Amino acid sequence: MSGFIVRLLASVIFVSWIVGTMVFFLIHLVPGDPVAVMLGDWASPADESALRAQLGLDKPIFEQYISYLLALLQFDLGQSLFFQQPVAELVAERFPMTLQLAIMAMLVAVLIAFPLGLWAALRAGKWPDNLSMTISLIGVSIPNFWLGPMLILLFSIALAWLPVSGAEQPFAWVLPAVTLGTALAAILARMLRASLLEVMHEDYIRTAQAKGLSSMMVYGKHALLNALLPVVTILGLQLGTLLGGAVITEVVFDWPGLGQLLVESIQRRDYPVVQACILIISVAYISINGLTELAYAWLDPRIRMAQ
Repeated sequence: MSGFIVRLLASVIFVSWIVGTMVFFLIHLVPGDPVAVMLGDWASPADESALRAQLGLDKPIFEQYISYLLALLQFDLGQSLFFQQPVAELVAERFPMTLQLAIMAMLVAVLIAFPLGLWAALRAGKWPDNLSMTISLIGVSIPNFWLGPMLILLFSIALAWLPVSGAEQPFAWVLPAVTLGTALAAILARMLRASLLEVMHEDYIRTAQAKGLSSMMVYGKHALLNALLPVVTILGLQLGTLLGGAVITEVVFDWPGLGQLLVESIQRRDYPVVQACILIISVAYISINGLTELAYAWLDPRIRMAQ
């Protein structure tokens, strides 16, 4: 277990360096000047030069890069060019909202996928199976940037059941969580069906049925638990993906999370905030993958022994 933790920390450090380096140079290659965005089109060259020197943007690019790496080693994400406050404070304000949305979307996906996948597996080859897989195919095919506005038109404008945007009102999370969770639910349902169909032909399932165990015990305890490994894989990977993939959904629903902050910062050319947002998302993704491996070990003793 200690070896696994060391490998996980090494992966986090290495990937953080690679991602931080790539984002640093790519964001500086994007056309646009943060000083021009902050001062406007009518600023004098002297004012622009003074502000650029104040923000440290007049230094050579590699000197800025070395300063950025040294700050990261001290867990310093820098100062926002636009807000003039530590980036860590901005991230601390926004990241919990993105995490909340991702967890809610995951919950929505599980609540939809497990009954759908179980229904399809237990009625394999029959109309419930075909209907479930058709629904899941439609769900995975619908893009978030289309589904979100459609849900707003139906549930917020036509029916007036749920708020259009923001996070202040009760149940404001429902529409963005459903938008994010629909595609994941479709993937999970198909994966659960395939895994259950494979497990249900194993010898221990036939033994459990021969002993006279109820269908609930056979499918709910023996089959489902052993079919969860690939599902856990998808859940772990998709939770990390939701943290980064919530950008479009947060913009559509004006959700005050990390994704919306990232888009706003790109528009303002706020280099430190963009770098910090992408870095936090990548580190979260790696950490979640590590937790997924630990879940493997808990679900399958063979993996635990191998570690």
